[in-house]
Amino acid sequence: MALQVLLSRCIERVKDNRGIRFVLASAVVLLLLGIICAIFFGSWVRLFIDHELVLRPGSMTFEWWARPPVRPFVHVYVYNVTNADEFLNNGSKPILDELGPYVYSEEWEKVNITDNENGTLSFHYKRTYTFQPELSSGPDDDAVVVPNIPMLSATSQSKHAARFLRLAMASIMDILKIKPFVEVSVGQLLWGYEDPLLKLAKDVVPKEQKLPYEEFGLFYGKNGTSPDVVTMFSGANDITRYGIYDRYNMRERLPHWTTDECNSISGSDGSIFPPHITKNDTLAVYDKDLCRLLPLRFLEEVESEAGVLGYRFTPPEDVFAADEHNRCFCPAGPPCAPNGLFNVSLCQYDSPILLSFPHFYLADESLREAVEGISPPVAEKHRLFIDVQPEMGIAMRARARIQINLAVSQVVDIKQVANFPDIVFPILWFEEGINELPEQVTSLLRLATKVPPIARSALGWGLSALGVLLILLAVTCLIRSSHRQSTLRLEGHAVAKPPPAKTPGKENGYELNNRR
Repeated sequence: MALQVLLSRCIERVKDNRGIRFVLASAVVLLLLGIICAIFFGSWVRLFIDHELVLRPGSMTFEWWARPPVRPFVHVYVYNVTNADEFLNNGSKPILDELGPYVYSEEWEKVNITDNENGTLSFHYKRTYTFQPELSSGPDDDAVVVPNIPMLSATSQSKHAARFLRLAMASIMDILKIKPFVEVSVGQLLWGYEDPLLKLAKDVVPKEQKLPYEEFGLFYGKNGTSPDVVTMFSGANDITRYGIYDRYNMRERLPHWTTDECNSISGSDGSIFPPHITKNDTLAVYDKDLCRLLPLRFLEEVESEAGVLGYRFTPPEDVFAADEHNRCFCPAGPPCAPNGLFNVSLCQYDSPILLSFPHFYLADESLREAVEGISPPVAEKHRLFIDVQPEMGIAMRARARIQINLAVSQVVDIKQVANFPDIVFPILWFEEGINELPEQVTSLLRLATKVPPIARSALGWGLSALGVLLILLAVTCLIRSSHRQSTLRLEGHAVAKPPPAKTPGKENGYELNNRR
C-alpha cells in the first residue's frame, strides 16, 4: 500500500516537474539507442564495408585492385633427370634431382580497364617477372635435363593414328635429330626455347591448326600483357559476386567438360573474394591454366604477422580424386587421370599435361614410387592454401603450389620412344604467393576488423549504462522530492493547528469578578 502511494506521488511529481520529465525522456532515448546499437551496429558496419569495397574507378580499393601494392614471388623447382640414357636403353627407373628454388619476383597490373554498365569491369592481366639471383639456389641459366615435351606430346598423340603416320614421324625425328630428353637452361624451360618440331609444324600445319606460339616454354607468354579479355563483377550491383569472373575471352563457361557445373568459371582470381565469409563457405578460384574451378574449404583460423585474424582455405583432399564427382572432367574416359592428377590436355592443345600438387601430395603413392629422388610429400610444404580476412574477403597470405607432369605413352613404331614406358613424368613444381600485405593495407584491415567490435560494445553498453544511470538519478530525485513534500505537508499541518478552547470555569469566574 505504501509503495503504491509512493509511486502515485512520484508520478504526480513527474507531471509537475519538467526537468525530471526531460531527464527520464533522455534516459529512455539513450537506453533505446544502446539496445539498437548492440543489435544493428554490425549490420551498419557491413553496409559500410560493402560500399567501400565496390571497385569504382578512382576509389582506393579500385587503385589497389588495378595495381596491387604487393610483391609476389614465384619459387620454381625443376626435376633434373640424371640417368636419361640408362632409363631409355636399360629400362632403369628414372632418377631425379630436384633443383631450386629459382626465384622470380612478380608485378601484377590490370590494364585496358573498361567500366561496364552492368556492374562489371573488363581488363587484361599484365604480369612482369624478374629473376632474383640473391634468393635463388643458382642462376637461371643452370642446365637441366628434362623430357622433350613437344616430342613426347606428339608421339603420345600419334599412338592411335595410322601406322604409316607413326613411321613417318619417326623418320622426321631421326632427320631432325630429335631426342626424348633435352638439355636446356632453367630460363629456357620456363620462358621458351626454339624447338625444331614446333618450327616444322609452323611451316607444314594448316593455318587454322597452327599453335599460337613459335617457341616452347612452360611459362611462355606469361611475362607481359595477356591477350585474354577478362570480365569481373565489381560488386556495384551485387556484393555477393564481388571479384567473381563473369566472362573469360567472352565466354561465360568452358567448352571442355560434360556438365555446366564443371564448365563454370564463376570463381575469383585468388586475390579478392565476396566479403563476410564464414567457415562453412566454399570459395572458388579459377585459373585459365588449371582449366577448371578449384574449390577451397575452411581449414583453420590463422593470424598474420601484423596481428590480423583470418581463415585459411585449402582444396579438399578429394579435389583431384578419380571418383564420381570428378567424372565430368573426363569426357573421353574411362580410363581417366590417376587419383590425385588432373588432365588439362584439352586446354593445352592436346598435350598430355597432368597437374598435381608438389611431390604428388594427395595422389597415389605409386606415382612417386615410379621415379627416384622425390621425397614424401609434407602438407606444410606442398599444400595449396589462401589466408583470407573473412569480413572484407581480401587474401592476406597465399601459396599456390602446383606440379606439372607429362603423361608419356609407349609407341613401339617410333624407335626414339620404343623403350619409353607408360609413365607420369614429373617436370617441375612451383610455388606462387605472398607472405604479407603492405602496412597500408594491414592497417586498414586492423581498423576494419578490430575497431567495430570495440565501438559496438562501447556504444551499446555506454549508452545503455548512461540511460540506466539517468533513470536511477531521476527516480532518486523523485523519491527525495516526494519525501520533502511529505515533510512540508506534515509541518504545515502542525503550524495551522487551532489553540485549545478556554475552560468554562475560568470564563465564569472572570465574568463574576467583572460583575463584582
